[in-house]
Amino acid sequence: MPSSIKKCLFPVAGLGTRFLPATKEIAKEMLPLVDRPIIAYGVEEALAAGCREMVMITGRSKKAIEDYFDRSFELEEMLKARNKRTLYDEVISLSEMADFIYLRQHRPLGLGHAVLCGEPVCRNEYFGVILPDDVMIARPSVLAQLIAVHEERGGSVIALEEVPPEETSRYGVVRAEEAAPGLFAIRDMVEKPAPGTAPSNLAIMGRYVLSPSIFPILTGQQAGAGGEIQLTDAIRTLLSREPVWGVVFHGRRFDCGTQPGWLSANIQLAMDHPELREVVLRAVAQMEQR
Repeated sequence: MPSSIKKCLFPVAGLGTRFLPATKEIAKEMLPLVDRPIIAYGVEEALAAGCREMVMITGRSKKAIEDYFDRSFELEEMLKARNKRTLYDEVISLSEMADFIYLRQHRPLGLGHAVLCGEPVCRNEYFGVILPDDVMIARPSVLAQLIAVHEERGGSVIALEEVPPEETSRYGVVRAEEAAPGLFAIRDMVEKPAPGTAPSNLAIMGRYVLSPSIFPILTGQQAGAGGEIQLTDAIRTLLSREPVWGVVFHGRRFDCGTQPGWLSANIQLAMDHPELREVVLRAVAQMEQR
């Protein structure tokens, strides 16, 4: 059955300061995660969920993202000339897998503002949002799990993960009532609650299915935590008007927004790779012998 969600928005305008100096001129989303850039995992997830329009909210120095998903005729001709048909087909497929739309976020005013930048493309329908820093490996994809709830129950849907109580201050956290195993009706939420004040240990992770009603809310919203327009605040307003559901997703999440998380993700995913597993094991053995 075709997905009801055709558009997926990717906020990729961040400066990547946690990875400096590597990200001075290279988009953080283009850092390699095993055999492809971080952003590719999010796009593949959206494709697996049935989305066919990828809306990239970009900023300065993000041209490499556009180039990655565009045709490269010189490279294609070289691969053909060298009879590297498998690589040729893979390179061609990058530009044919979906339609890519690029919109510029001119000022770093927060995640809510980044989503608002997508209004010209997404204003008339429900749409997905993927935060590429959260790489999620799951079958069905995490976005597909959220879309399934939207198609069954309507409304907006957010991904949830149970986190230790001492970590709740790092996330947006929900107050919710369980409607079915792993499915919650969201009643309230707070962005990065002070230690000991979180309404639950259900933290919001980087996947959303959002109603187009979010856009007028974001348009009139004042800056919140950190002086930024917070998406959490807008969803909090939305849930007083429309149903918002939370899904404790099934799958693995890798936080690639920090150097330790990115490095850990590379190691763990390399261990899943048939050709790289032994490379990792040999490297660890060599370190232990020193």
